[in-house]
Amino acid sequence: MRLLSGSARLAGVIGWPVSHSRSPRLHGTWLNRHDIDGAYLPLPVGPADLAQLVPALAKTGFAGLNVTIPHKISVMALCDRIDPGAARIGAVNTLVFTETGIEGFNTDGYGFIANLRAHGVNPAAGPALILGAGGAARAVAAALQDEGTPVTFCNRTERNAIALAAALPPGNVLPWEYRSAALGDYALLVNTTSLGMVHHEPLDISLEAATAALAVADIVYAPLETELLKTARALGLAAVEGLGMLLHQAVPGFKAWFGVTPEVDDELYRIVSGG
Repeated sequence: MRLLSGSARLAGVIGWPVSHSRSPRLHGTWLNRHDIDGAYLPLPVGPADLAQLVPALAKTGFAGLNVTIPHKISVMALCDRIDPGAARIGAVNTLVFTETGIEGFNTDGYGFIANLRAHGVNPAAGPALILGAGGAARAVAAALQDEGTPVTFCNRTERNAIALAAALPPGNVLPWEYRSAALGDYALLVNTTSLGMVHHEPLDISLEAATAALAVADIVYAPLETELLKTARALGLAAVEGLGMLLHQAVPGFKAWFGVTPEVDDELYRIVSGG
């Protein structure tokens, strides 16, 4: 049994609510695996308490925090420094507390690209069609653009896709009604919406127009295999699930807080998925 000392390193995840988060199980696995004198805690923090609690945790010995809904944007005002990548995305999901202040990062794009590569998909293979226009779409698109990949946004509310394309030039926009017919023009399809998630509407899209080279990624991980991914696999297309993005995006934070670069492997998938 791993016991904590008085000098244990502390980190955690803040959100409202936070009970659904898989991050404690994820980071707890790595802490046990590397026998680190530290702990990672779920911290329910309401919006009204955010401005007081984050600086207080920094002063009480925490090494840093993950940030989840609804704080990814509002927490930026509490940072002394924001990584350029996070500033471009307009959201922070990782805080590192240092002697000189609070540093904000966004590791979602890193996690997405790392997960593609772990599944043998080259993120720079060709143009990408991104379904959705929210924060996840922005992080994924910025990461793909950094790889030199042209991105097109396709969203049910087209004005949101237009706004996102303008914020991340040279992004393109495809009307929602053409999402299926246009697939032959793309090397990567990414679902960043909640469509297909447990307790949400299904994602209505046909993959029949896709070429054999299309890779299909879904950032949804509940269920672990969405209907979109099942369809892709049935057609012989590369399919990339969303849990890996969660696992890989956690690596930079863990390294910054605990000084070890952890590994994403099959055992971690099993533990975090509850399998």
